[in-house]
Parts: sequence; structure tokens; C-alpha cells
Amino acid sequence: MYPIILASSSPRRQEILKLLNIPFLVHPANMEETYPSDLEIKKVPEFLAEKKVKAVMDSIQKEQEIPWILGADTVIILNNKIYGQPQSQEEAAEFLHDFSGCKHEVVTGLALYNGNTKEIVKRTSINQVSFAKLTNKEIEWYLSTGEWHGVAGAYRIQGLASCFIKKINGSESSVMGLPIFELYDMLKKQNYSLID
Repeated sequence: MYPIILASSSPRRQEILKLLNIPFLVHPANMEETYPSDLEIKKVPEFLAEKKVKAVMDSIQKEQEIPWILGADTVIILNNKIYGQPQSQEEAAEFLHDFSGCKHEVVTGLALYNGNTKEIVKRTSINQVSFAKLTNKEIEWYLSTGEWHGVAGAYRIQGLASCFIKKINGSESSVMGLPIFELYDMLKKQNYSLID
């Protein structure tokens, strides 16, 4: 298998690629995560994933052969509002108060560049996560763990936040940031086999 360039420094995405025994190189995209204001909200992660792939392509020397590049982006949507990574503990607390007792959507977009065909294919995974009603004490406890740092929506499903999650409709790996089924299906359709 050829190594895939992962356009992200996310430890969760790296864990999932290791789980699948996919060789990879980490090359975080250097770009601003901006998008057109008129873009449909559920298309934002896919748009940003493709933008990450293109940023990595632009950073690789032109004479160098570019094999495979994988970009991914995850956002949380509640009441037509995007929740990205909180910039402070206060903002993280606001996010958790908003999610308390509610169902929100976790949307992960994937973009995969195939160096053989010179094409980028994209896919979006949409999942629903239901939170229990949280007390102020529970929110303060969770924030004190530091798990809210550097993650969309201020929580990690694979960590202590799982105490608050009543139900998931969809894929746990997608909520973590890299949907395994969609990734496998994309790779298979691009003739990148994990089982040869």
C-alpha cells in the first residue's frame, strides 16, 4: 500500500488510519478555515476538507509526484449554527450548555486526492448525537479535564464526554473525525485496496 498524506494533525484521525493499517504521513494543511457565506451549512466540512487537500498539494514541490492526500473536517450543527473548536473555556462551557438535553448533528466531510487519476473525490457523513441534560457541576467537571481543547463542539466522544451521550444515530468513527465506512468505500472505489 502506498502511504497516504493526511492533511491533518488530529490524533484521532491518525488512530483510525493506524487501526486500518493504512500507512500515512502527517502533513497538516496551512490555510484559513473560511468558506463562502452562502454555502449550504452541511456542505461546509466537505468544502474545508477539499481546501485542506489543495493546500497540501500547493505546498508540495511541483516536480514531486503526489500520490494520495486525505483531508477531513468535522463540525457540529445545532439550530443551523456551526460549532467549531472553542477558543476558550468560557466558550466551551457555552457549547456544552447549548448541547445539554438536545440532539445535534455531527457532520464530517472527506476529500481524497488520487494521484493516478489527478482527481479529488468527496463524501459527507451526517450523524445525530443526543446529550443528556447536564448540570452546571457536570459541565464544570468536564471542562476541568481539559478534553474540550482542540475539538469541534468542545467534547470528545471517545473520552469522558461519553458519560453524557444518550444516543448516537450514525457512525462513532465519524463523530471522532474520520468515518471508517465512508473512507473504506472511497478508497475501494479509487482502487486503493486495504485487503490485497
